[in-house]
Amino acid sequence: MAEEDFNAYEMAQKQFDRVADKLDLCEGTRKVLRAPIREYHFNIPVKMDDGTTQVFKAYRVQHNDARGPCKGGIRFHPKETVDTIRALAMWMTWKTAVANIPLGGGKGGVICDPHDLSDREQERVCRGYVRELFDELGPNKDVPAPDVMTTAQHMLWMMDEYEKIHGSKAPGVITGKPVGMGGSLGRTEATGYGVIYVLREVLKELDLDINEMTASVQGFGNVAQYAVELLTEYGGTVVSVSCWDQEDSKAYSYYKEDGVDLEELRGITDRFGSIDKEKAKEKGYERLPGEDWLKQEVDILIPAALENAITEDNVNDIKDDVRLIVSGANGPITPEADDVLEDRDIMVVPDFLANAGGVTCSYFEQVQNNQNYYWPKEEVLEKLDNLMTNAFYEVWDLAQSENIRLRDAAYMISIERVADAIEKRGWVCKK
Repeated sequence: MAEEDFNAYEMAQKQFDRVADKLDLCEGTRKVLRAPIREYHFNIPVKMDDGTTQVFKAYRVQHNDARGPCKGGIRFHPKETVDTIRALAMWMTWKTAVANIPLGGGKGGVICDPHDLSDREQERVCRGYVRELFDELGPNKDVPAPDVMTTAQHMLWMMDEYEKIHGSKAPGVITGKPVGMGGSLGRTEATGYGVIYVLREVLKELDLDINEMTASVQGFGNVAQYAVELLTEYGGTVVSVSCWDQEDSKAYSYYKEDGVDLEELRGITDRFGSIDKEKAKEKGYERLPGEDWLKQEVDILIPAALENAITEDNVNDIKDDVRLIVSGANGPITPEADDVLEDRDIMVVPDFLANAGGVTCSYFEQVQNNQNYYWPKEEVLEKLDNLMTNAFYEVWDLAQSENIRLRDAAYMISIERVADAIEKRGWVCKK
């Protein structure tokens, strides 16, 4: 997670305030949108394999459901904070709105480290989470999904527990499930592919040839891997990726001048995204400090790990060669760093637009669950491409016409959509 003095929620509110001023939102609308509608804080008692009992602190935050059921992942992390969950729920509201899908924003988390838990213990955490929150979840209320250090297996345990309590099948209660158990084909690739669909369109507008582009990526989890996969397929070259090393409890970057071999790296990576140091060296990768993904002489940077990756303190480590930053992670760039990047004429595609592919495909999964009819992978990815492309051009066209940064344009579209929904519902008085 981010360092202790960083508060993601304060950052999310600061981003909101900047655009609320531009939109001249009324005070009532500001108050509703600036904070979550509901929060749940609870403890999950878990009997451990050794017979002892541990209690894990957990959260679920529902930021806004004016446009549809809340939607957002559940993350497991030993340093999770409620303010991070609040920020992520808020960003999810804007993400679903800018993608124009009928969902709201939510997020959840459990303070635990799955590395230190057996599969049986992780299952008990998952089932305990659902038992404590059962009345507040459901296909028409709040639909969780995987996030940091949670997987399709975790989602399946949660769905199973919900169905046991509910007494009937309810596959739409959660997304990111395994294929064959209510999961959607294409969901695994969706967030990373969505990042590259948007990148592809930006490069077209900037009249840049994707075949000539080099990139450096922060992270080597699901989002990063599939972003690397599609960017390479399109003809781009990724020269560096970073990852967290579980053994050393620190991050490293891995660099290869002629481009990383994705399948080669996948073959020496564990399920948590840690690359084997010695095997990487044998295969010709240079191991660098974790922050060095940011310092490469490349055209594109893709932060695809955790929030607070590019800050006022390190933004000037970015080389002048960089033309574009496409945010695959949530909240990776602080407002102060955003201002510096704008001054340096480095274009930033904001996180809640660029990484909306995951929630979009989760929405597709819900639709398929409701129909009890499942689409082929090609159809899922085609629908995802179309929706992401349309969302990008709405943002791009507004940014060009108003001469504003892409982040502000994305916020203006999403906030206006949610503000319109709460005003029409009568939650606040219209101006």
